[in-house]
Amino acid sequence: MTSGFGLGLRTQHYNDFLAGPQPVEWLEVISDNYMVEGGKPLAMLDKIRADYPMVMHGVSMSIGAIDSLDKNYLRKLKVLEQRIEPMWVSDHLCWAGVHGRILHDLLPLPYTNEALQIIKRNVNEAQEVLQRPLVLENVSSYVEYKASEMTEWEFLTEISQATGCQILLDINNIYVSAFNHGFDPLRFIEGVPADRVVQFHLAGHLNNGDHLIDTHDHPVCDGVWDLYRQALMHFGYIPTMIERDANIPPLAELLSELDIARSIANDVLNQEIAV
Repeated sequence: MTSGFGLGLRTQHYNDFLAGPQPVEWLEVISDNYMVEGGKPLAMLDKIRADYPMVMHGVSMSIGAIDSLDKNYLRKLKVLEQRIEPMWVSDHLCWAGVHGRILHDLLPLPYTNEALQIIKRNVNEAQEVLQRPLVLENVSSYVEYKASEMTEWEFLTEISQATGCQILLDINNIYVSAFNHGFDPLRFIEGVPADRVVQFHLAGHLNNGDHLIDTHDHPVCDGVWDLYRQALMHFGYIPTMIERDANIPPLAELLSELDIARSIANDVLNQEIAV
């Protein structure tokens, strides 16, 4: 497993990474953008992969689908995994479509025992194809289900313990969902098993006053930085990245934001050493 700090690889920054070394320890790629048989995206990925370790992050597995997972999707994912040999492969704890149609949204699940059985089955299927643990990320949500029988963190913990999958903890998503649903974000952080978390995401969101929307098109806000500090105090030093998907700034701006994460992490680590 890697340590340190990374960024999401975006097309706007291809030339920066090809031009010379950048101060990141690893890069995260959106799996779905490279699940093709050839062309410029794969050619660029191969060149950059030669200089940077990578992790794969998908958006269309739809691990919460009632039907079994799309076997063609899993096959293509496996081909990409074999090509770039990522440190881990992640996707979202959500459903993303129905009847074989992907809606290109990350939709929340009811946290019920029935849903648990479906997701355990799907996680096991994905892990059998990949021959490695899958990493699941918590998503932002804007609605809750009356049928839910447990909290999101209890649900995620049960899946991880039952299947051996690991967890990508998105600090911004916890912050957004906690605001929208009125729960204490520290309860989420403290409710997740520390030995299952392999990565943190940090991102920005849109504040509409009475609700937040996870847009990934703003810098990380002070509240998320504060929650990141709390997460580090609970979990320790976890590989961390800045995630920006729209209004993508020059690479230098994201690197400056990543330096804030480094500074916070070093501060927390130094406090622990002093104690």
